[in-house]
Amino acid sequence: MLLSIEHTTSYSFAEPVAHGLQRLRLTPKSTQGQKVLDWTMTLAGGSSQVDYDDHNHNRVTLLSVVPGAREVTVTCRGTVETSDHAGVIGHHAGHMPLWLFRAQTPLTRPGPRVRAILARAGDDGGDTLATLHRLSAEIRGDIAYVVGATDTATTAEEAATLGQGVCQDHAHVFIGAARAMGIPARYVSGYLMMNDRIEQDAGHAWAEAHVDGLGWVGFDISNAISPDPRYVRVATGRDYAEAAPITGLSFGGGKTELTVALAVEQRQSSQ
Repeated sequence: MLLSIEHTTSYSFAEPVAHGLQRLRLTPKSTQGQKVLDWTMTLAGGSSQVDYDDHNHNRVTLLSVVPGAREVTVTCRGTVETSDHAGVIGHHAGHMPLWLFRAQTPLTRPGPRVRAILARAGDDGGDTLATLHRLSAEIRGDIAYVVGATDTATTAEEAATLGQGVCQDHAHVFIGAARAMGIPARYVSGYLMMNDRIEQDAGHAWAEAHVDGLGWVGFDISNAISPDPRYVRVATGRDYAEAAPITGLSFGGGKTELTVALAVEQRQSSQ
């Protein structure tokens, strides 16, 4: 499947920015199930200082905000060819050892509510893959998908207690529960082509767990499936904080307003 992606993120500042730096994790890589055919990033109100691979093997662009800017806009456009591998990514790569993905973070650390979900998922006689699929189903049934109920600082336990959240929260609960079982797990940010529309409100997030004999396997808890050719992986990390599309800091600027425009659609392959 050929997917065409256009993603524009704009930050408007109430006052001129004196100084600002942003890390952009917005450049996908070719990996199992996807091949990046072309990808461009256009910046306005800021300039690229350096591109590098971080500890999670994500491609990162460091952006410096132009002093005095009132708006920063980042536009990415590209084409990615995808194929169906039933969500299996395979062997572990990157600079972080696999065992580190068993360690909890403040965003994933389970409390009583997450552990209750995990207890209901049970253990399918040593069949790790079956247990993880059941865990995904338990999370989706327990935490309703409600936009605006949580934010990027909401922890897995808080979302489980609230019983509401979005894809980020579903992923964090799954990751925390998987790690509680001793299974390495990580967060994935990327894109999903919706079947009913091209224009979208935001990117997507899901989780991956490392299963013996298979390697990394994806679980989209919000949609109750493993990623298929409609998905494009962009960044991974131990939680949202390490895989967020844009993070950074600024001095001055006052109140900030964020707008996002995203379009993901299938293109016909040329013969």
